[in-house]
Amino acid sequence: MLVGTVFFVLILELANSAIEAVVDRVGTEENELSGRAKDMASAMVLLGFIFAGFVWLHLLVFR
Repeated sequence: MLVGTVFFVLILELANSAIEAVVDRVGTEENELSGRAKDMASAMVLLGFIFAGFVWLHLLVFR
């Protein structure tokens, strides 16, 4: 379970990198939607880290 959460965060980080690469590839000019897409991808990774932290804490404390 603990290793699974680490892989989950790594998968989210790969998705974040892919989204950022696509947004950067589409154009170099500033665009509100491009910024929002990058922010949402970063938030996805943050939520994954928080989830992983709760799983680790739960398993280490209540085991």
